This record gives sequence, structure tokens and C-alpha cells, in this order.
Amino acid sequence: MNRHCDSWTTPAWLLLMLVMIMTPGCSSPASITDTKPAVKKIAAGAEFSGFLKDYASLKPNPNLEGNVLTFAATDAKKNLRGYFAITVDPVEVYIATDADEKQVSDDARIALTNYFQHALIRAVSDAFPVIDRPGPLTLRLRTALVGVDVGRQIAGASNPQSQERPLNIEKVGVEMELVDSETGERIAAMVDRASLGAGAEVGAADFSRAEKFAAAKEAFDEWASRVRTFLDSAHELKGEDAERADKAYHPYGSEESSQ
Repeated sequence: MNRHCDSWTTPAWLLLMLVMIMTPGCSSPASITDTKPAVKKIAAGAEFSGFLKDYASLKPNPNLEGNVLTFAATDAKKNLRGYFAITVDPVEVYIATDADEKQVSDDARIALTNYFQHALIRAVSDAFPVIDRPGPLTLRLRTALVGVDVGRQIAGASNPQSQERPLNIEKVGVEMELVDSETGERIAAMVDRASLGAGAEVGAADFSRAEKFAAAKEAFDEWASRVRTFLDSAHELKGEDAERADKAYHPYGSEESSQ
């Protein structure tokens, strides 16, 4: 599925620009983006953040450790087996109900979300080639870190006047879903409530203490690994679901070519 742009010898600069704009096959792989998703707050007393449009279809998953709720479509034509690429959205942040969103610095938020997005890309890239735009047979991965809190002011920061605070992820969970990149139809979803970030903080000016940042990286990598584990398990339809999907699935017009 990897695509490579054709090389050009001596085209006119205007023609080259038009070709680059109009040729979707020449898009670069998805990368960490500067897009700034809004920082949102979990409503008081809410069971979920509200990041997902629907939670009713989520059920406990005995194949995954911890308190994990999942959904995977088993429709014969709309399931994970029918997709061949993926786009990865910027990670959104939902802060704890009693946290002050005004104390969430851009630097800390960017460090937090960029590392997790990068971890997600690493985790899914050998299952689905990661691309940067929607298209046929392409999934869109939406993810939110839920329950982020604001820590104390960083001690010993390089700038003594700095009021920036680290973001604490000790009680953070993850909500994610995969949708069809063209229609928005949900294909799979997961709410992972496991608190993996014990002692973990992502600092603004100085990344706080080294061991706290190491704990944060470990938590991000583990969440990304759990997302991948879910994708692998959901990809393997079983029994009647697998048989129905196999009978209905004809990639790239194979029905026509066989006639």
C-alpha cells in the first residue's frame, strides 16, 4: 500500500505545483500536526467525557485486561477487515472536572498530545499504512486523553517567573474510535479506563523530573499498545461473522474480473 510520488525532471514550476496539488497519490505520510484541538472539561458527575457520540454500544471486553469497553462492527461489508489504510487525528484532551483549564499551557498540551499521537502511529502503522487524508477503504482514528489534571508549579524551572504547570496523567484514561474516513460511520470504538500513569507528569518548561516524564512515556506507549491489541482482536472475526464477511467481501472489483 505504500505510495511513492513520481520524480520529475525539468517541468515548469507552475505545472509542478498543480500536479502536486491535484495528485492524491503524492501525499506525504501522516505526521504530527500543529493543529490545536480545544481543551475540554469532563462534566461533573459524568460517566464518560462526551468525546464519543455514542457509548451505548460499548460492552466489557473479556479479551483485554482491565476495565475496557469496546465495540467492533460485524457487518459483512463494514468491518475492520475491509480497510487498508488509516489517518490519525490530533489527540484531544479532556481535563478533570475540578481542574482549571486556564492553567493548561500550550507547551505542556502539545508535548502530551504529540507524544501520544506518535505512539499511536507507531502502534498501528504495520497493520494499516498511515496516510494524511481520507479516502476509500481508509479508517480515521479519533482519540482523546480523558481526566488530565494540572499539577503543581514546576520547581526549579529555568525561568523562576514561569507560572507554567505540568500536566498530571496519573488518573487518565483513553477513549478512541475508528470511523470510515468518508462516511463517518463507526467501525470500532474503545474506552480504556486503566490508570497507567502512576507518578507521571508531562511538564511545560522543563518536563518536570526525568522519572516522571519516563513514567508518562511508558503510559503513552502502553495505551497505544492496548489500542493495537484491541484492533488485532477486533480484526479477527470469528464463526458466523467471519464467514458472512468473507462471502460478502470482493476487493477491487474481483466479481467483475472473474466473469
